[in-house]
Amino acid sequence: MKLQSKTAIVTGGGRDIGRACAVKLASEGANVAINYFASSAGAEETVAEIERNGGKAIAVQGDLCKAADVEALVAKTVETFGGIDILVNNAGGLIARKTISEMSLEHWQAVMDLNVTSTFLMVKACLQHMTAGAIVNIASQAGRDGGGNGAVPYATSKGAIMTMTRGLAKELGPDIRVNALCPGMIDTDFHNIHTPDAGRRGLEAAAPLKRQGVPEDVANLVLYLASDDAGYLTGTNVDINGGMLFS
Repeated sequence: MKLQSKTAIVTGGGRDIGRACAVKLASEGANVAINYFASSAGAEETVAEIERNGGKAIAVQGDLCKAADVEALVAKTVETFGGIDILVNNAGGLIARKTISEMSLEHWQAVMDLNVTSTFLMVKACLQHMTAGAIVNIASQAGRDGGGNGAVPYATSKGAIMTMTRGLAKELGPDIRVNALCPGMIDTDFHNIHTPDAGRRGLEAAAPLKRQGVPEDVANLVLYLASDDAGYLTGTNVDINGGMLFS
């Protein structure tokens, strides 16, 4: 197993991409601490699935925009499993589509906190317990192309995650590798809520691979970046979009 005896934190692990990542890392031997904000049932189901397959996992509720909740998540992980080797920063979101002209400062700040501040707080807290290992950030194709209508703060925040990834790779190497993924259209609740079905069907028709991605596609790549198989990769922002954007 590639991650035997390692411990991973997966934020936003109660559903979709986070859940797939937690299950995938556990399948390769990692102990997994799953953070969730509102998806308590999904988080508990993820823990149960991991345990049924012989793995170890815990679920910890927390608002990662709050330093106290971040510290509590990290402390519980260390108390339960003895350390931290892998951090997957998956928590985040768009909140709502709003144009700049109709957007409040509060909305802008909320999106930035949800995506960027939470990642900063998680990295800072985990570094107190990580002497080696890997950090994998979930950015977005929006960080490269600006996103769809009404997504300027989301796209800006994901661009910041990409830049943070590069800076952290320089700061934390050689002992800790830091990489990010830039998913395109993945079949998740994010797009169920924020993307019209016609747009999704259009992408399927236009994409070279003729389909949307699924959470497991992203999880497979997260596993690779978290493992020693990616031992010479750091500071990368890897596209995973079915061929819809080349960078």
